[in-house]
Amino acid sequence: MQTIDAKLISRIYGSGRGSAFTPNSFLDLGSRAAVDKALSRLAAKGTIRRLARGLYEYPREHPELGLLSPDIEKVAKALAGKDRIRLQPAGAYATNLLGLSEQVPARVVFLTDGPSRTVKFGRQEIQLRLTTPRNMAAAGRLSGLLMQAFRHLGQAHITPERMEHLRRTLPAKERQQLLKDLRLAPAWMHPLFRELAGE
Repeated sequence: MQTIDAKLISRIYGSGRGSAFTPNSFLDLGSRAAVDKALSRLAAKGTIRRLARGLYEYPREHPELGLLSPDIEKVAKALAGKDRIRLQPAGAYATNLLGLSEQVPARVVFLTDGPSRTVKFGRQEIQLRLTTPRNMAAAGRLSGLLMQAFRHLGQAHITPERMEHLRRTLPAKERQQLLKDLRLAPAWMHPLFRELAGE
């Protein structure tokens, strides 16, 4: 019989460095108490890193820089859990993902159709914010990311330079899909979506 520690390690190694998880990810391997204890032992050994209460990571290492910061997307997915909830990057984080802003925000916001929660680790904070079905309608697609980034920047700050950057960096195939989601975007974004789609 494999010990619970060995089963956990096998699954963690299988998910690769940078993966993030909560005890809920392992409840098929043993009771909650047994999983909690096994994760604590692995964290004490330095095999995994505890980011916050009930949140762990199999850290990535750089030969010169040592341990790297956690992968925001993976941490957010771990927080979202197995509830099949969706996530949509929002605010300053959405603009950063699109390259419209250099600044990596200390507080990263994801809209979700699951419960709201906030987790702080190190100097970073991830917020999952419950939002309306309309805001989640384009989650996981380029149009959803653009809507959130444009909303954060505001109409006056979507300059020709920023539009040019998007045309240069976003794949043409994905940009053509934007027309399908026009009805989900606020009216003021319609001309911007059409421009990016090449109409």
